[in-house]
Amino acid sequence: MSKPRVAITMGRQEAEAILPAGLRARLAEYGEVVGGSAEQADVLITGWGSPALTEAFLARTPRARAVLHAAGSVKWLVTEAVWERGLVVSSAADANAGPVADYTLAAITFAAKKAVAAASAYASGGAAAWPGFAEREGGDGRTIGVVGASRIGRLVLERLVAADTGCRVLLYDPYVSAAEAVRLGVLGVKVVGLEELCGSSSVITLHAPAVPETRHMLDARRLALIPDGGTVVNTARGSLIDTEALVRECASGRLNAFLDVTEPEPLPAGHPLFSLPNVLVTPHLAGAQGSEVRRLGVWVVEETERWVRGEPLSGRVRREDLCRLA
Repeated sequence: MSKPRVAITMGRQEAEAILPAGLRARLAEYGEVVGGSAEQADVLITGWGSPALTEAFLARTPRARAVLHAAGSVKWLVTEAVWERGLVVSSAADANAGPVADYTLAAITFAAKKAVAAASAYASGGAAAWPGFAEREGGDGRTIGVVGASRIGRLVLERLVAADTGCRVLLYDPYVSAAEAVRLGVLGVKVVGLEELCGSSSVITLHAPAVPETRHMLDARRLALIPDGGTVVNTARGSLIDTEALVRECASGRLNAFLDVTEPEPLPAGHPLFSLPNVLVTPHLAGAQGSEVRRLGVWVVEETERWVRGEPLSGRVRREDLCRLA
């Protein structure tokens, strides 16, 4: 039986980083790699820089049977034409989740210690701004609110529970079943409503998808519920927060923020969030970056092997899943 043809349709730089020579050699064991020539491909390996899989694009790829996405979200990639053609879709979201969870835990630690505001004060005030012993903040015993038990949210929950900080962990997710809530309770996670989570948490970290129901879920009213000195961490989607309302809260000094995603994205030059001493804005880098993207390449090679062997795919995405995915 001949090997299936595999086309790598992502951007050149992305493809070289995700699938360097060694991984391409492994990929060639399971399929004939035809570079970016998708017209005769059976498997499309997509990623950052890939074209959207529109009806027009798929009309030029009559042999395509599977889409293996070497990145996270497929919402921007797949169209109705993909499902109508019956293509199998799989995503490396699990492989991308680890770096996001690690970044989030680092942000929570910095947030608990008020590190950004302290660094800004120190930079501008020098020795005069050196905090006294009693003024310093610590991370132990904090209440951390996690919004969304997504794959990344669950990794964050696991890390928080496993830490020795003695933190109290709250979760809001309307899709968590009663049985799952009981299991999480055994682990030490309390499932609560969003208002209770906002009103009780010194740090809130967002891991919900961008859907109509979650747009501006942290609006002015809910941001006002967060205790003075609280911090909002967002590594999910910028649309989850009302940016103008957050600017007002942070500009007053009442709240702090760690934002890896924003609305709009990117922020325009001179946006007030850039100049606030209690806000850190990073350019959407929580997910796999640099040396980390090789994880995505390893995943796509192993997923190709599973597809060729007819085994269940580890990152299978179904049409009905999209409404709850990032």
